[in-house]
Amino acid sequence: MARIAVFNQKGGVAKTTTALNLAAALQRTGKEALLIDMDPQAHLTQIYGHPPESAKQSLFAFYQDDKPLYHLEVQWPGLGYLIPSHKELIKVDSAFGKGPAILNKLRHGLDIADKLYMNRHTLIDCCPYLGTLSLSAIFAADLVIIPISSDFLSLRGAKKVGDTLAAIEPVLKRPIERRYLLTRFDRRRSMTFEVQKKAKELFGHDLLDTVISENVAVAESPEHGVDIFRHQPNSTGAQNYLALLIELAQKWPKE
Repeated sequence: MARIAVFNQKGGVAKTTTALNLAAALQRTGKEALLIDMDPQAHLTQIYGHPPESAKQSLFAFYQDDKPLYHLEVQWPGLGYLIPSHKELIKVDSAFGKGPAILNKLRHGLDIADKLYMNRHTLIDCCPYLGTLSLSAIFAADLVIIPISSDFLSLRGAKKVGDTLAAIEPVLKRPIERRYLLTRFDRRRSMTFEVQKKAKELFGHDLLDTVISENVAVAESPEHGVDIFRHQPNSTGAQNYLALLIELAQKWPKE
């Protein structure tokens, strides 16, 4: 079982799309996935198409009412399961602070759920800022994937995320495994390859070989409420996300 958090403090880098399509790739290879939407903006939940009417049916109830995670899951045909978000989730930072108990709450909740649902992978779509929710996801995860839109501004943002994770490691008393993923990779632009070269210099082994190409099908699929494999299974985007899953399985955790 793996727990993967997808996080970046910059928007528009394909964070939600990556969580969605990795879950879909897992399903296509016969593995079960649980998606957790930890963003109060609830983009992943909107793609699912049936947002909870009440915050008590969302991840917020886990924090507010101590409701077990497995009671909040909804089935997502073709993908696995989802714990949906709700706008009330934004209150977690102000209501519960950043003490050890709240920051480790998700990890403990997943430990319980994993005993009931063995051999299931968890993908966490984080909110795009470093607060209680994102820290909780990082504390719970075995691996953090940091998507980078293939431009220099996004690259600088990813470097700051890496520095932040390094600062957190002494608190966790363990290394935070991370992988950097280039997205919106446009081979027609020379700058794309310049960004890739610089990313290799900055992140070395932690930069994934797989890139997610700029692809209309990838951009379209969330609007249709489906993943790339259900939208256009033979597209470049689908091939990219399947290759990403294969690379993660082969190379992570690093030796």
